[in-house]
Amino acid sequence: MDASTYIEYCLSLPYTEESFPFNETTIVFKVGNKIYSLANIEPFESFNVKCDPEMAIELRSRYAEVKPGYHMNKRHWNTVEVNGHLSDTLLKEWILNSYIAVKSSLPKKVLAALEAEDEE
Repeated sequence: MDASTYIEYCLSLPYTEESFPFNETTIVFKVGNKIYSLANIEPFESFNVKCDPEMAIELRSRYAEVKPGYHMNKRHWNTVEVNGHLSDTLLKEWILNSYIAVKSSLPKKVLAALEAEDEE
């Protein structure tokens, strides 16, 4: 996966917003003002995604490219190296799982506001 594929996929998920709150090269993707993925895009070597704690441990033991989340809560976040050994399909699945986990944790009021904006 390259940086443009990563960015394009994240932006394809409903209600996603992108920003650069930390510096000019760290892109952050949020839903309902909560982060679901972030990455340094220059150079693009890895990205962080939220993950169920048990699944996070399993993925780390199964894939050398999956590490505890860099600069994140290591119980809930993984850093995934994009070195070409993992398929884009698998990487997109982990991004989607992170998105779903964050979106499903949003208060109903926030989710309703997002959906209302979408209808306008």
